[in-house]
Amino acid sequence: MADFDPEQFEDKYVHYFPELQQAYKNAFNRMNDRYDSELVHAIDQQVLNESEPFYEGDGVFRIELPDDPYGRLSGVIVEEDRFESVLETHIEEIETELRRIFGFA
Repeated sequence: MADFDPEQFEDKYVHYFPELQQAYKNAFNRMNDRYDSELVHAIDQQVLNESEPFYEGDGVFRIELPDDPYGRLSGVIVEEDRFESVLETHIEEIETELRRIFGFA
């Protein structure tokens, strides 16, 4: 667990890059075990690679996605409803991992 400073999180890639990588990796591994690996990999590489984590306060993290996440998807065929559901779960997993890694869970 890293010592968490909300002000340092403003410059998260300087102060918390290893923790962010670990949170995303842990979430990916958990998702990959439970869902179609092609879809999880596509979401990770084509949507979440452009996402931005933010600290909202009181132990709450939020993941901001790039515009038109479904439109960014290529190489895998999936209905938009299914995509949205898996993406939402993946984001929840990342937020959970961020809370855990930074000592809020």
